[in-house]
Amino acid sequence: PESYDTIVTTNLFGDIITDLGAMLQGGLGVAAGANIHPGRVSMFEPIHGSAPKYKGQNKANPIATILSVALMLEHLGEREAAERIEQVVRGLITSGQIPSLKAGALPCDRIGTMVADGVRAGAGALT
Repeated sequence: PESYDTIVTTNLFGDIITDLGAMLQGGLGVAAGANIHPGRVSMFEPIHGSAPKYKGQNKANPIATILSVALMLEHLGEREAAERIEQVVRGLITSGQIPSLKAGALPCDRIGTMVADGVRAGAGALT
């Protein structure tokens, strides 16, 4: 994977490749995805999809969803906001505040609040 910036393939093989690549990043819970169509509608989503097996349990890892938002913001020209989200997520992981990337390590809403608080704390720098 280190050899490629972009891989163009069909949806089926794209799904397989992204799932395999996600495991190298730390798991499906941290892999953000973007389907970019220049000049048309693009779509941004976590590689894991909706993670229905965690429905109602508050234990799905929201990092992939949050990083998908960062990809969308970058695509829309909001580079500083995207970078801030990425910095906050990276900081929470490297500092150990998010002790594990496995589902259920921390409640989903707790991770979301931690990221939102971190983004808000740096919001003044974005204006």
